[in-house]
Amino acid sequence: MFIPGWLISILTFPGVIIHEWAHKKFCDWTNVSVHKVVYFQFGNPAGYVAHEHPERYNQIFWISIGPLIINSLVTIILSYFSSQAQPESNLYFLFLWIAVSSGMNAFPSDHDARNIFNESKKLLKNGGSALHYFAYPFFALIWIANKLSFLWFDLFYALILMSFAGAF
Repeated sequence: MFIPGWLISILTFPGVIIHEWAHKKFCDWTNVSVHKVVYFQFGNPAGYVAHEHPERYNQIFWISIGPLIINSLVTIILSYFSSQAQPESNLYFLFLWIAVSSGMNAFPSDHDARNIFNESKKLLKNGGSALHYFAYPFFALIWIANKLSFLWFDLFYALILMSFAGAF
């Protein structure tokens, strides 16, 4: 089933906002200065965080995967809250909507995954560690997940997370 991207952006805008907020918070937590944040806009990208270039690998890593962590946690937590709310209530549907939209926007962008991958390649040329080899399958998994969003993989991911919280 094909649904235009602009409509999906409108329906899942809370997840986009949470995704960009996660990038911003991980910039703050890793001491990377932020120049500009757009939490949501129509178009591509739906949001972004412009920040200084991180100096250390761990900064690149955490800033890039921040949304995967935060959006996934928000999905699980709000799914649990929805399971505790009165079915058919406005609160029940609000929790479910934000949980689904957060889960659907959890995956890092290809750009974020490529940042980790490129930095790992650079560090491996200069010695690096075995940990940097994990960037290769990570990049591949994120790339595949983003391509499969056309087949609703992002929705499937959100529903899996929600099932962990007993939302169904």
